[in-house]
Amino acid sequence: MPNARDALATRRHTGEPATPPPSPIRARKPTGIVPWPLILIEGGEKAGKSWAAAELTASPRVGTTYWLDLGEGAGDEYGAIPGAQYMLIEHDGSWADVYAQVEAVRAEATRAHTAGEPPIVLVFDSMSAEWELLKGIADMKARRRLAKKGRAVKADEEPDISMDIWNEVNGKHRRLMTMLMTFPGIVVMTARGKEVAALDSGGRPIQGSKEYKVEGQKNLGYDATVWVRVSRDHPPVVVGARSVHAGVQPGVDKPRPVPGLTLERVIFDVLKCDPGTAHVRDMPALSTDEADRKPVVSPQQRMFDLFKEADITDRQHGVAYISETIGREVKSTADLTVAEVQAVVERLERFVAGPQEPSK
Repeated sequence: MPNARDALATRRHTGEPATPPPSPIRARKPTGIVPWPLILIEGGEKAGKSWAAAELTASPRVGTTYWLDLGEGAGDEYGAIPGAQYMLIEHDGSWADVYAQVEAVRAEATRAHTAGEPPIVLVFDSMSAEWELLKGIADMKARRRLAKKGRAVKADEEPDISMDIWNEVNGKHRRLMTMLMTFPGIVVMTARGKEVAALDSGGRPIQGSKEYKVEGQKNLGYDATVWVRVSRDHPPVVVGARSVHAGVQPGVDKPRPVPGLTLERVIFDVLKCDPGTAHVRDMPALSTDEADRKPVVSPQQRMFDLFKEADITDRQHGVAYISETIGREVKSTADLTVAEVQAVVERLERFVAGPQEPSK
């Protein structure tokens, strides 16, 4: 193996032409670990949505449950279900207070997860009411805007809501959903669902045609990890699941009733969620503000940048330098552990900062 330190000094001071390093790809192997679930349970009136959520709180496999009752009014009464135990969140009905309370529960869930405690559960009852609240905000903003222009709308008439207002309320919903989708515990969302008249492309009812509709923001079912439908007429139906273990193959398996299905079974037996290894979904926040957004530099990228700064552009010399640093022979940077990459970075930083590299 060539002496990496001598090769480094030679490359740095002889002015040999540099070969551009390969463009680094920030990638990793998938873990295969089941993330924390975001469950949507929906159905018609009095079908058992809130009841199923309350039953989950009796499970010895979950920790403290926080119940956010929004527009349903079942939170207090369902506390009498045998075994049910949860804390009812108090809020003033405003969007800001609802959001703040969810944020506070998420912080508590993070603390509990870090401490190795049983998973915190958040029940959001219901997401249908959440969307109604946001639509109400859109309606109010549109009416105020028109009133300022001297075009007041009667109370029994619907104002035309401009796209910028819809974008604003959809942005509020997306911020809430991002918090729920990255919740370090279990989230159960309820929503109303029913058959309605099918509409054509112009929004007109199609005579004799029905379709099933979940009342809520249009992406609600997509955002959920698992989608369960309950009914007064048949057992619970697993509509869909983003899971390797659920046995529901997208595009192949039709939704099917599962007699005796409970949310506890869904989480721990169907999805195979293990509180000891579960993690939040890997969802880096998207940003359109590129000017203010600093690029994220991975340890591997930092290593490549330092090699370039140190004028080590020959692959053979770079690999030799890495092998000498970590005390074993490597053939590719893909073979390095995170700790080994960090060791190389620290040694390169010392060399670049000083007149000559100190001994290890």
